[in-house]
Amino acid sequence: MKRVSSRTRTLRAVGAVVCAVAVSAMVTGCGQDSGSGSASATSEAAKVMPHQATTSPSGSASPSPKKLSQEQQKRKDVLDATKITFDKAAQTAVGAVSGSTLVDLELGGLDDDDNASGSPSPSGSPSPSGSPSPSGSPSPSGSPSPSGSPSPSGSSDDPEWVAQVAEDDGTAHTVRIDAVSGKVLDTTEDEDQDADDKSRLAGMVDKATQTPEQAAKVATDKQKGWVTSLGLEENDDDVLVWTVDVVDSSWNETDFEIDAAEGTVVGEVTEEEN
Repeated sequence: MKRVSSRTRTLRAVGAVVCAVAVSAMVTGCGQDSGSGSASATSEAAKVMPHQATTSPSGSASPSPKKLSQEQQKRKDVLDATKITFDKAAQTAVGAVSGSTLVDLELGGLDDDDNASGSPSPSGSPSPSGSPSPSGSPSPSGSPSPSGSPSPSGSSDDPEWVAQVAEDDGTAHTVRIDAVSGKVLDTTEDEDQDADDKSRLAGMVDKATQTPEQAAKVATDKQKGWVTSLGLEENDDDVLVWTVDVVDSSWNETDFEIDAAEGTVVGEVTEEEN
């Protein structure tokens, strides 16, 4: 479509006043037609692409996509490689230790201290079942293999889910799960617990009326994305909460605290990268 120049053209033929007036009238007329045609075209385009913004008057190119920070890139790389969702990993973990309930679950590789073994935080909950997959972005898929005993390890580069489950008496176990195949890599009992640790852990499990999948749903209803970490603990106000980490489609992480008895959000922090 032709656009009328906003700059005045210099007339090369001096003295052609009548011609100048005529040219001026023609330019004015073209400008009116162009404006009407442009408005009509814009209106029609809006009907076809109602959610697409119109171009700026300057016609400048759109800015290039924002470069991911180191943390965002790490999250993207790990989640791109992950095929087993948190709910399937949770089911595999409790299946690896008969009669256990979920204490903590974390996708390794997102933090420097991931995959480190040790005693779990005093936490737990009723055994998860039928947990919803994260929504709002493509979810890693796949189903875990039957578990209950250690399976041969997959590739050393594969991401892992590190779960902690507790028996009825509060005895904690760490279960490592291949996040690609769903196989159990290793199951170990926490030998550092004393009687008080076990009693406290069992008590927290009994007080948690919200299941892990219920807490995860509350979090993902607030922020669509992938659940990468979930655990039961007491917050700074001594409230028993499920902590749930959700990574969105922009690879930012939001940390939620969900009241383990009421199922309400009592804390929310988004770690946006600059």
